[in-house]
Amino acid sequence: MSLMTPMMKMRLANKGRGSFRAEGDVIWLYDVIASDDDEADWIGGVSPRAFIGALAETTGPVTLRINSPGGSVFGAQAMVAAMRAHPEPIVARIDSLAASAASVIASEAAECEIAPGAMMMIHKAWGLTIGNADDFTAMADLLSRLDGQLAKTYARRSGEHDAEAFLDMMAAETWFEAEEAVTAGLADRVLEENLQRPAARWDLSAYQAAPWDPAAPDADNTNPAPVASPDPEPASLQAEARLRRQRVAAARIAALHA
Repeated sequence: MSLMTPMMKMRLANKGRGSFRAEGDVIWLYDVIASDDDEADWIGGVSPRAFIGALAETTGPVTLRINSPGGSVFGAQAMVAAMRAHPEPIVARIDSLAASAASVIASEAAECEIAPGAMMMIHKAWGLTIGNADDFTAMADLLSRLDGQLAKTYARRSGEHDAEAFLDMMAAETWFEAEEAVTAGLADRVLEENLQRPAARWDLSAYQAAPWDPAAPDADNTNPAPVASPDPEPASLQAEARLRRQRVAAARIAALHA
């Protein structure tokens, strides 16, 4: 049994692609979200300690600019705890992508803005476990609890749709374009100006309904994407399955307009 899961492959492929920095009261979260410093050193990303340290250095209202393919939900929750305790309001600005755990951080900000062409993505929690049947049952229970918490976070942000509706959209791995994120209540507004918006260069190969192909590794990237083993499923069937998933996601979004 291989422990190199699609998520692990994606994390390794994205190692070194992102960046994290703070200037004044602006924080750029342009990276994967790691659980802790050790994970950040191993497979890349921003640790909660680094994020909390940068947030503590701010002195006024904070602009949190996001371009992230996601990562650890526990790392994201640690960052959210620091955001809640911060004395100044935090405005999340999605410059390109707020996927998975990054969408949780964006949803917990006082306000959330999204640039034209940017996207948000929500999905059910993932986990890896090794052990006997009891261990797997415990993991399934943990994932279900996480899903419920995440759905409540999105519902609280939305104010329009309940947790059950978001659970359905999470199950479908729903990708929201800028206007759709506003309609769903996950973002407050679409930015009128869209200057210097970064391209989405992330490898998104672990996600089933990503609306664009995973980014190819840069020519000078010292951490190229691992070579995946051949998929036994024919390409035509993969494309058909992906189209079905996208149709389900589109139906979930359309229901928000009803």
